[in-house]
Amino acid sequence: MAALATFLVPVLLLLLCGPDPCPAAAHSQPEVKCVLFNEEYMNCTWGSRETLKANYSLYYWYRNTSNKVECKHYRQDQDIRVGCHFNQNEIIQFQPFHVLLKASMGGSTLEISKRMELQDLVKPDAPVNLTIHNMSNNQLQLTWATTYPKAKCLEHAVKYKSNKDTDWMEISVNGDVFSLPSVDYKKFYTFYVRSKVNKYCGRTQLWSEWSVPVVWGSNSTSKSTVHWFWIHTVLIPIASCVILLVLVILLVRMERVWVILMPRIPNPSKNFDELFITHNGNFQEWAGVPKDVVESFKPNYSENICYVSELPPKDSYDPLWESSNPPPSVMPSASPAPGEHSPYKNSYGRV
Repeated sequence: MAALATFLVPVLLLLLCGPDPCPAAAHSQPEVKCVLFNEEYMNCTWGSRETLKANYSLYYWYRNTSNKVECKHYRQDQDIRVGCHFNQNEIIQFQPFHVLLKASMGGSTLEISKRMELQDLVKPDAPVNLTIHNMSNNQLQLTWATTYPKAKCLEHAVKYKSNKDTDWMEISVNGDVFSLPSVDYKKFYTFYVRSKVNKYCGRTQLWSEWSVPVVWGSNSTSKSTVHWFWIHTVLIPIASCVILLVLVILLVRMERVWVILMPRIPNPSKNFDELFITHNGNFQEWAGVPKDVVESFKPNYSENICYVSELPPKDSYDPLWESSNPPPSVMPSASPAPGEHSPYKNSYGRV
């Protein structure tokens, strides 16, 4: 019977449809599939140019059927609509999302509807900034970050292997930290991380793409080891010599630099040390005045003492002197020697 049915089905199709394929087989109904990328935008697709023979229009609504809205941003492939793009402000989670595809074909209207929950269609972006930390006791710690706006709604998977392993190890992780308890320093390890929304925030099975790999171990650190070798053996000694040379130059020229930066206040007292210590305050000798000039300033004449007294007038009465105090006698002074020159002609005068 089974063999007979297998033979009769192709024969019946050939009789009904002829040599050309049947319209039902050639034009299968499209299916709408939507993906919400990182809760930033959503793309809904329903086929490709090869499978679609008509241009479909998409209408969507959330609660009220009367509020149907047509897609504003169609995705096309050679003038054939193959999808619809939704911006973030057009997306509402935790509400039933209804779509309706409509197309006209052969005088008839085709309609395809579907109901979805957008929180179950979320696909996060791949984790970023993978970092490996060396812990104690040969332990590694892998950390990463995510651009998903609800980081607590994510669960992660870490995939890793060493260069000596053939199969990947994949471990589920809650949080953004993964610890590898024991590593071999003779190996190098490669790590990947991906994420998806956990069961508390949705029922999606859409995982993100795998992250950019991060590598740890002997091979991964070879370049950095070479860099450190050049730094320690070439760069540091040259820099030390240059700094030492600059310090020596500064020490040699420190006094000049200090004078330029901080000019000294002149102290004139040192200029007069020779006047008071060596020449005992003799200004002429300290100033270098010639002796003949010094002698010319000395006087070359001499003066005798001249006593001058005042006599009373003739018509006045003699004062009454007390008997105990007689009037002083006036003694003429000796005349100057004939060889001496005097600016006065008389030794005393009379008034």
